[in-house]
Amino acid sequence: MTITRQAKEQLLQDYSEGISTAPHAFLVGFQGIKVHQVDELRRRVRASGGRYQVVKNRIALRAIDGVALADAASQFNGPTAVAYSTDDPVALAKALTDFNKENPVLQFKGGVLNGQPVAAGDIEAIASLPSREELIAKLVFMLQSPIARFVRGLGAIPQQFVSVLDQVRQQKEQQA
Repeated sequence: MTITRQAKEQLLQDYSEGISTAPHAFLVGFQGIKVHQVDELRRRVRASGGRYQVVKNRIALRAIDGVALADAASQFNGPTAVAYSTDDPVALAKALTDFNKENPVLQFKGGVLNGQPVAAGDIEAIASLPSREELIAKLVFMLQSPIARFVRGLGAIPQQFVSVLDQVRQQKEQQA
C-alpha cells in the first residue's frame, strides 16, 4: 500500500513534533507482536508518562536529522517503534522491560537518554535504577540525617548534665 505525499508530510510533521523533540527515546523492534499486546504496551507506556509510536523508517530518519536521536539512525531498520518521554526515562524503561519480561516479543535496539546515545543492553540497566521519587526521598533522608543527629546530640547534653549532677549528689550523700 502506497502512501500519498500529503500523508508522508503529515507523518513527518507528527514525528518532528514528538520523537525528535523528546530528550528520552528508546527504539524497539516489534516483529511478531499481537494487537492485544500492542494495546497493553501502549497502555503501560502511557501510564509511565511516555508515548509509543510505530514509525516509517525513512520518514523518521528525515524527522530526526540534526537532533539527539540522529545518533541512533543506524537502528532504524526493520519494523521499528519509538517509545519516548519528556519526563521520566526510568519509568519508561521499566514499562518496556516489564512488558518484555511477560511477553518476550520486543527487541531493544537502542535510543537516547538526555541527548546521549544508549546501547540496547543499557535499557534494562536504566530500568533497574530507582525512580525519580525514590531518589528524591533518599536525598531528603540523607540531608535530614545529620540535622537529626545534631538535634539528638543537643538534646543529650542536658540529659547527661542532669545525670552527672545526680551522680555527684549520690556521692555526697554516701560521704556524709
